[in-house]
Amino acid sequence: MRHNRDEKRFDRRVGHLRCMMANMTNSLFISGRIKTTTAKAKELRSIAEKMITLGKKGDVAAERRAVAFMRDKSVVKKLFKEISPKYKDRNGGYTRILKLGTRPGDSAHMSFIELVEESTAKKPEKKKPASKKTAKPKQAEKAA
Repeated sequence: MRHNRDEKRFDRRVGHLRCMMANMTNSLFISGRIKTTTAKAKELRSIAEKMITLGKKGDVAAERRAVAFMRDKSVVKKLFKEISPKYKDRNGGYTRILKLGTRPGDSAHMSFIELVEESTAKKPEKKKPASKKTAKPKQAEKAA
């Protein structure tokens, strides 16, 4: 029974699950987008966003926590130097899940999970063109 359990196990032991999530997080930060099942993407989203939040802190303790989870120093350096500074003004929502449909072999729901690339700066509002008012002929002039 899974009383009071928050994370999905995907029918794996805890060690295998942690390694799988760490590998998927590394792949996401290296390539920016990965294709996986929707359930794994939803689980990965929370882990990846926590790692980006650690990267935004930028101190040594946060870097050590990220290395302890991801176990790849080059990816952690990329996270702290390149990826996290892009999201300094954003409060969460660093990833996006795009659903693709089902996989032909086993009908598993597939998705892309990717890092959000759009800038957080406010876009300038487009000014509406001034409406041209045309003089309407009066009814009396029409009748004459």
